[in-house]
Amino acid sequence: METLRRCSSLHGYFVLVIFLATASRGSACEAPSSPQCFKRTADDDEYTCEWSMNNTGDVTFDLFFDSIRRENVFRGIKDTCMKLHADALTIERSVDIWVKAHVGSSICTSHRSSVVLVDTVKYEAPHISVSWLKNNLSLNWTPAENYPALAEVLFRRFGDPNESWNKLLQTTTNTTNESLKHQVCIVNLLKNSVYKVKIRQQSTQALNPLWSGWSPVVTVPAELEEKLEVVNTTGLGNGTRTVTLTWKPVPDAAAFTGVNYSVVDTQSSRGCSCVDSTSIQAQHYITYVSYSVVNISVIAKNSAGSSPPAVLELGLPAEATASLKACDTTLLGLLARKRRKKTCLEFYELHDELQEGDLRPANVITVTSKDSRPKKIQRNMKDYVRYLYFENKCNGWKPQTVKMCLVYKREGVPSKAPQDFVAYGETHNSADLSWKAIPTVDRRGFLTHYSLCSAKINSQDEPQECHNISASLTKYRLENLKQATKYNISLSGVTQIGDGLKATVIINTLPEKPMNVLWSLGLLLVFFLISTICTCILKRIKNRFFPPVPRPVIQDFTSYPTESQEILERKEVVHELTLHQLQPEVKSLPEVTEETTFCGGEWDQGTDQDLEGEEGHSKVSGEGTSDGSVCSIDQALRSSREEERTDLEPEDNEITMLIYRNGLVFDVKTDSP
Repeated sequence: METLRRCSSLHGYFVLVIFLATASRGSACEAPSSPQCFKRTADDDEYTCEWSMNNTGDVTFDLFFDSIRRENVFRGIKDTCMKLHADALTIERSVDIWVKAHVGSSICTSHRSSVVLVDTVKYEAPHISVSWLKNNLSLNWTPAENYPALAEVLFRRFGDPNESWNKLLQTTTNTTNESLKHQVCIVNLLKNSVYKVKIRQQSTQALNPLWSGWSPVVTVPAELEEKLEVVNTTGLGNGTRTVTLTWKPVPDAAAFTGVNYSVVDTQSSRGCSCVDSTSIQAQHYITYVSYSVVNISVIAKNSAGSSPPAVLELGLPAEATASLKACDTTLLGLLARKRRKKTCLEFYELHDELQEGDLRPANVITVTSKDSRPKKIQRNMKDYVRYLYFENKCNGWKPQTVKMCLVYKREGVPSKAPQDFVAYGETHNSADLSWKAIPTVDRRGFLTHYSLCSAKINSQDEPQECHNISASLTKYRLENLKQATKYNISLSGVTQIGDGLKATVIINTLPEKPMNVLWSLGLLLVFFLISTICTCILKRIKNRFFPPVPRPVIQDFTSYPTESQEILERKEVVHELTLHQLQPEVKSLPEVTEETTFCGGEWDQGTDQDLEGEEGHSKVSGEGTSDGSVCSIDQALRSSREEERTDLEPEDNEITMLIYRNGLVFDVKTDSP
């Protein structure tokens, strides 16, 4: 009995030693976390088991799966995770899972967890992209399954470390993009602010869903709300347009994580560009485009989205529009040019007139050198529709337009007549005509000219006369018409195919009239009035500047005898008479006698000879009274004149010249020599 007591006490000591040894050995190892075993999707056959441990240096792990029927052990694991196929596990029933960690000679065991593996799903941590829509932030990522998921979002403003994380729990929705994405939206955020955000997700279909890991923290810059203000300058040369673009930088909050600028033109989208689209970081860029219609878009991009595109529309250059003509070859000939290397052909479907910078083609057909379907393209082009053809090639890395012209796949006759065809200003032999050009869409071909025809109404014998008028005119003067005649005038557009519909107008020429008598009389009356007025004006001017000289009046104060009346009535012609007079002095009697005698002698010699031819010698020489009378008259006249001159003459010596001509006496005085 005593021996039995001793054995039991020894056994107790032995158990105590073993317990203490085990406790001391376990104290050198930290137990790992309880493992999680799951699959990534509901249809996945591969399971992943994960656990964690602080010290993972020289450690090996044993993973245990214990079910009612069997126990599976996976030993010698050197990592904190392991992937197993479903065939090696019991997945339909609940199993206990634990991990043993071997650190040297120590063993650490985790807590056991019971799970049904087939019901346990844990998604991957999402890799999100962010985009702004006004004040709402959209988070998008690729879903693990095509089912909604539960998302937990943490966010806060950047720059305030003391601000706590805001939490949002939301069920995801599917986006409407071509590639299906999960999306959650954070609403009512502060505008123009920078945010930090992270997210994790969980399945909504599994019976035992697990939260995924957290996504990396994403810094979200402010939204690029406004499109860029782009200024461009364009230079032309040798078929290439040089376009220089400049714009202002975006706000700092929007450029917090960096910003890039993308420059794209429509030539690149049509496959006619010589270079690919470029992403740059500067605020200026130089690009090169051809003469064809080009839209250039400049877009700013950051990690949260992009700005609205700033679109520059470059139409046809004015120089190119002014010289546009019909192509010198057919459509098939133009399509054959695509065989040339690095050649791009463009056909713009046109319905309106070409204007600088305002070309809106309804449809653009592009043919590149790699295109092998020119016949199909030709079939897609429309009949009777005008196309603007561009032939562009790459001159190095610059696009260049080498040919541009207008072409029809097939021409026809105009479907409409010239618009608003009217006549005005009819005369006896002419009339003026005007009209509006046929709209481009109704020409159905290239107008070669207009056909203008005139025909007399009610005159079937005379054929109509037609004239070809330039297709660029909208006015014309029709001449060589007959007076007082009624004409039917027609006008139609002409293409290479023929004449189109005609516009007509009826005119009546005026009867030709002789010169109007009233107009003639009126002109004569006007001429008479003008001449009369001019004559009066000239007379007034003459009387003002050249007044008339008054005629002297000589009174008859001496009565002549009847006998000498005939002699006195003779017209006396005395051209000049000069009287020399000295200082006034009293003459002596002999001098008076001499003068009287001289007077008589003068008269006898000069006057008698004159009278002999007229009245006879006997009458003049025989009557002494006549001689005395004449002499006395002469003396009386002289004595009266001398008395007047004595009273009027100055004291100084003067020479007085009397000029007697045609009944007028002119008195001219000069100083004596």
